[in-house]
Amino acid sequence: MGVPEQAVILLIDDSENDVLLAKRALAKAGIFNPLYVVHNGEETIAYLEGAGPFSSRDEYPLPELVLLDLKMPGLNGFEVLQWIREQPNLKGLRVIVLTTSEDIHDVNRAYQMGANSFLMKPFDFDHYTDMARTLGSFWLDHSQAPKLARKAPKNENHL
Repeated sequence: MGVPEQAVILLIDDSENDVLLAKRALAKAGIFNPLYVVHNGEETIAYLEGAGPFSSRDEYPLPELVLLDLKMPGLNGFEVLQWIREQPNLKGLRVIVLTTSEDIHDVNRAYQMGANSFLMKPFDFDHYTDMARTLGSFWLDHSQAPKLARKAPKNENHL
């Protein structure tokens, strides 16, 4: 595990307002970890694979913690979670579902698919800050992160 304040967080959310709220809440909670943002499932997969504009791991490092919204256009959060759990090199990635959904079916489905936690986005900024503080304390300060590696590129000349 890296140094807790250097642990990279990947926020996946299609709402700019929710992204700004999350950034403000993390800052107010004293969490100044590197935060990378992608806005949909396709961008998430490209980021995690290190494909296209995300090919430089120096610029776009693998995260130690993912905050995943479920309701997105294109590939939704469930599809992203399923994809992550199917990748041998990413299976251990810690994924926290952070969504507005209160539906118990969504909660159960997310856990069955391998989510590490399911949190509802608070509507009140102070509650969001409290949640961010708790999230940082547990997932970044006290919880051990698995060692992850980017999948090696396929070498077409080598069989």
